[in-house]
Amino acid sequence: MLRYAAIDIGSNAVRLLIADISKNENGYSYKKNTLVRVPLRLGDDAFLDGHISERKTEDLLKTMTAFKNLMDVYHVEKYIACATSAMREADNGAEIIQLVKSQADIDLEIIAGQREANIIYANHIEENLDIKKSYLYIDVGGGSTELSVFVNRMPVASKSFDIGTIRILDNQDKDETWEDMRNWVKENTKSLKNLAGIGTGGNINKLFRMSDEKEGMPLTFLKLKALYNQLNAHSLKERISVFGLNPDRADVIIPACEIYITLMKWTGIKQIYVPKVGLVDGIINLLIEENLTSK
Repeated sequence: MLRYAAIDIGSNAVRLLIADISKNENGYSYKKNTLVRVPLRLGDDAFLDGHISERKTEDLLKTMTAFKNLMDVYHVEKYIACATSAMREADNGAEIIQLVKSQADIDLEIIAGQREANIIYANHIEENLDIKKSYLYIDVGGGSTELSVFVNRMPVASKSFDIGTIRILDNQDKDETWEDMRNWVKENTKSLKNLAGIGTGGNINKLFRMSDEKEGMPLTFLKLKALYNQLNAHSLKERISVFGLNPDRADVIIPACEIYITLMKWTGIKQIYVPKVGLVDGIINLLIEENLTSK
């Protein structure tokens, strides 16, 4: 069995996806075999201090060593490991990359916001889009939000903004960044009719599951707003006990809702589709494209 792996070192959590690759009449596809998520919260250090602490560095190195052992046990043939917003901002990011290489034998790449957006595109969600509609693609992470505008199934504009769930919780989001995002969105969607949303990231996936909406159906603005009001009316402890949210999801889900709701208000989007893919899925698709379909 051919296996590829993807590692995403985000501002909130670190993920490993091990996927089984198979060939079919349309080319290659993958099935998720193992997904491990560790809530390290590197963003708390990076956004507040501009530096990842010794304790968090130690936790990251232990996690990377565990991921490497898992990849070895599963006989993973190829992998890509990416670090996003928190590592981009940490002044010791380059040093941590060297430690990860020497201690865990993993080659780690700190990627820019545009590269992050391009990897998420590798999921080719545009193949399932309605050609009659235009879409605003919203990927909300702990440190940044990646936005892309799709017209006729093609990306026509994309930009990364330093607005994310951990950044908001730590009061490190800036008014001028929100203003920049608002201006960019207005400018790039003003002429578009029939605009719908596409949302990716752990929070929107969780919100979609909580909505009890049928698979493949969009989440409406009204339902998302109702979910937000319901969650916001409860304390952090209650969100964990009443809604069964993990502690590291129960706090970030509120600012995530705020980002999606704000963007939908600015653009008049009434519905958002949730394809349940993220950076790790994009990495697997990228590995397939680079190593199999190009041959």
